[in-house]
Parts: sequence; C-alpha cells; structure tokens
Amino acid sequence: MKRSLLALTLLAALPFAASAADNVSYNYIEGGYIGTNTDKIGGFNDAPDSDGWAVGGSGAIAPNFHLFGNYSSQEFDHNFGDVDRWRLGVGYNHEINSSVDLLTRVAYEKAEFDSIDLDGWSVEAGVRAGLTPNLEAYALAGYEDYDQGVDGEFYGRLGAQVKFNQTWGINGEVKFVDGYTEYFVGPRVSF
Repeated sequence: MKRSLLALTLLAALPFAASAADNVSYNYIEGGYIGTNTDKIGGFNDAPDSDGWAVGGSGAIAPNFHLFGNYSSQEFDHNFGDVDRWRLGVGYNHEINSSVDLLTRVAYEKAEFDSIDLDGWSVEAGVRAGLTPNLEAYALAGYEDYDQGVDGEFYGRLGAQVKFNQTWGINGEVKFVDGYTEYFVGPRVSF
C-alpha cells in the first residue's frame, strides 16, 4: 500500500517538472559517498574526519514548489563515534530565464551522535542552472542552527551534475562551513 501511494505521488508530480528552467529537474533520487574534513567540532580542535554514505531526493509538488530530503550515516576516524544526519524540507524555485532558477529552501535538521541528539533548522538561497544539456550546476548560501547550545553558522554549498542522458547522471557537492567541509559524490536518477 505504501509503495503504491509513493508511486502514485511521484507520477502525479511529473507534470510539474516543466515549470523549472531547461535541463533542471526537481524530481530525482541519489545516493553515494559522503565525507567530512573537520578542523573543529564545537569546542574540539583537530577533531577527526568522517566518511560514510548518503541518500537523498526531491519531488515537485506544484509548478514552483518541491519537497526534499537527505539521510547520511558517517563514522569518525579514530573511533570517535558515529553520526547520522537527516533533513526534510520544502523549496521554492522561480525561473529567472530559460536556463537559471532562483532557489530558496527551508528544512528541519536532525543530527544523532553516539552521545547526543540535536534538532535544528536551515534556510538557504541561491541559483541552480542547466548550463548545457549535459551539465547542471548550483550555488547556495545558507544558515543552519541547532538546539542545545550549538551556535548557528552560515555556509556555502556548491554542486554540479554531469548528465549521461535525461535520466542518469553523477552529482557532486561541497558544503563549506566554518570548521568543516562536507562533500558528496554519487549517481543521480532524474525523472
């Protein structure tokens, strides 16, 4: 039943993809490798790096709105522990011209470390562009904040997707935050 409902929802969202800039789709799923190079975490300087896997996706729900979500699981070096992170949100995309969208997003964030769980939120804005039929890029600036005394921070997110065809591509992304850099690479299926 749940699978049928999910499939029906995804099929119903397909017509809304046409409102985005050319060569840009807000209907996709992706998965792959995620890693974090850390200078510090909270008050800990020289904190260990981490790596693991991540999955995510997005689905258009109206001509200019989409839902998105991500989940990642990483293990820190030197037995420092594990972290599972997920985010769920809604985005608004507005076509600036035939190849560029203005993009804004707001999301609920969750980080679960071995010893502590953090709830938070993020907001980001930027552009997403279909540069060629086989290359898409995006640049976003954002702010994220968590509870329990964790200071909010501004960040930048840069990404690109090389498309093999209308459906398959490889997506890469780098997120720059004061104290750490997070990167992702993996296949993306657009529909």
